[in-house]
Amino acid sequence: MRFIDADAVHAALDYPGLVATLRDAFVEGCMMPTRHHHALGQVGGQEATLLLMPAWSPGQEIGVKVANVFPGNAHHALPAVSATYLLFDGTTGQPRAVLDGAALTVRRTAAASALAASYLARRDVDRLLVVGTGKLAPHLARAHAAVRDYREIVVWGRRAEAAREVAEQLGEEGYPVAVADRLEDAVRGADVVSCATLSESPLVRGEWLSAGTHLDLVGGFTPRMREADDACIRRAELFVDTREGACSEAGDIVQPLESGVIDATAIRADLYELCRGSHPGREQDAAITLFKSVGAALEDLAAARMVAARVDATTVSVADG
Repeated sequence: MRFIDADAVHAALDYPGLVATLRDAFVEGCMMPTRHHHALGQVGGQEATLLLMPAWSPGQEIGVKVANVFPGNAHHALPAVSATYLLFDGTTGQPRAVLDGAALTVRRTAAASALAASYLARRDVDRLLVVGTGKLAPHLARAHAAVRDYREIVVWGRRAEAAREVAEQLGEEGYPVAVADRLEDAVRGADVVSCATLSESPLVRGEWLSAGTHLDLVGGFTPRMREADDACIRRAELFVDTREGACSEAGDIVQPLESGVIDATAIRADLYELCRGSHPGREQDAAITLFKSVGAALEDLAAARMVAARVDATTVSVADG
């Protein structure tokens, strides 16, 4: 059994390749029980959560991610999410690899949003807005830029300094990037809005969305969390990564369902249906589309397989050399 660290995970998971891998995984499917949520109580004044996410394909690899979500970690200059991924041989059940779960998570999460955008964002998009400044923010920019060409990538955060840091990082990598002062102005001027926050109250207002906008909601993973208001939900054509997960865990979907703003039929399709071609995705340039992801163990398993295969191939190549 090998340990695959964060650097190796990032190196193995290029975004064009990972988006393609996730597309294939949603076409093929796998066994994926609903993830386990365990409340750990208040830590630093905020609720901490333990997540267990298993997935497997009979006769192939078995995987499970163990993740801790500590929203208060920002006060310690630490990421909110830490995780470890365990990959097992599907024939013998023997451990195959332990992967850095945090790196795996940010990569597959960003790639899932890009995969959805490949079906839902207009072909002629010009400006991407990233809302949030956490570890996921620059990855969302990179992943979205792998499926659409952007003239400008704009970053907004509650702390201007943090937004500048993300923008500087992306700028050093050659992306055309700017920092937004006002969220409303930035949303009104964006073709794609990608949100990755832990907000429990809506940040994006439906009245700000222009015709043709694609709204990508990534951050909220509990029924309490909201990144978009009810007006966004009413105006948009709704898509999700998985129906079961979104309708039970995502506040941006759960709360409008409970209040009667929408019913379950408002969800046009999930990633299974988009990737399998049973729904075409965006059908009109003027439509407002909204994709809500909460994460799926299928994505972790597909990404872990990709990492293990590429690391194994590199090891064999080095040994042969």
